[in-house]
Amino acid sequence: MLADDERIDWVRLARSENVGPVAFFQLLRRAQGDIQGALGLLPELARRGGRNGALRVPSRNDIAREIDAVTKFGATTICACEPTYPRALAAIHDPPPVLTAGRKLDLLLRPAVAIVGARNASTNGRRIADMLARDLARAGWVVVSGLARGIDSAAHDASLDGGTIAVVAGGIDVTYPPENAELQADIFARGCVAAEMPLGIEPHARHFPRRNRIVSGLVRGLVVVEAAMHSGSLISARFALEQGREVFAVPGSPLDPRARGTNDLIRQGAHLTESAEDIFRELGPLAADLAEPPQEPWGFDADEGSDSRALAHAREVVFARLSPSPVAVDELVRDCQLSAALVRTVLLELELAGRIERQPGHRVALI
Repeated sequence: MLADDERIDWVRLARSENVGPVAFFQLLRRAQGDIQGALGLLPELARRGGRNGALRVPSRNDIAREIDAVTKFGATTICACEPTYPRALAAIHDPPPVLTAGRKLDLLLRPAVAIVGARNASTNGRRIADMLARDLARAGWVVVSGLARGIDSAAHDASLDGGTIAVVAGGIDVTYPPENAELQADIFARGCVAAEMPLGIEPHARHFPRRNRIVSGLVRGLVVVEAAMHSGSLISARFALEQGREVFAVPGSPLDPRARGTNDLIRQGAHLTESAEDIFRELGPLAADLAEPPQEPWGFDADEGSDSRALAHAREVVFARLSPSPVAVDELVRDCQLSAALVRTVLLELELAGRIERQPGHRVALI
């Protein structure tokens, strides 16, 4: 566990301007795990990326007040380096450096399955989500979802007794949607509510994809029950595939638009799912893997891109190939014909300067 001063500095870095999850762990890696050293790197790297003014970094008092407010709310601030942080989530490409969670933190460490789907779910869809969630919970699996209307709510409600985790897009003290206030309170009392955002943050559109990658990151498998084409549930399924999770889909009528997304997932290779037995058949052997701690996402290695002349050339090449249209980082590395370390360094500088944004699917775009 972190000492109080270390925890404050860890959260300070996570809450600093333009420091997203990828930048956070790159900074920590460059500082060889020294969190104060990582904070000290911010001004120079942002300047090299084209930033003129200073980055906003919260004071130690600001963060101490945030942590104290979380404790008074009955929740816990969990840093990614601590043993209470979910092991499965720590293994993804861009884990949240800090989670706010309450109250049954042990649920974060148990084998889990996500159930997601349409907000405007049909009666049959809700029934199937209820059935799957109850059977999973009875078998000892934690059920994870995003506390949205429809399928999410049905899955949470059915698994309250066995164990459920609601991942919310805003702060854990903010109710969204409003009609789920009682359900959110029940989950906080009997299960676990978790968020990447600090207390008091209202959810906005840009927060939901970030929430979705946590839902899929916490689990061994993700089940989609009803989803239209281009829905948020399909974004969650894509994250699950990128993170190496199993994807399950409940088939539906070709006449129902809510089944087109799930049927298409099956067409692409998702496991056709009619009962919890279909899930157990695939995930049973994987549960034991959760006991193995993953490699830390900051895995300390050699400094990246320290040659000033090579960096200057790389900045020109990388910036010339960026645009407001997102591009995958791997594709950018191939196109630039530079080392991945150099490209990562340039992108870190640009991100801290506020000139690029990272988007789901390991993509970047000019702001």
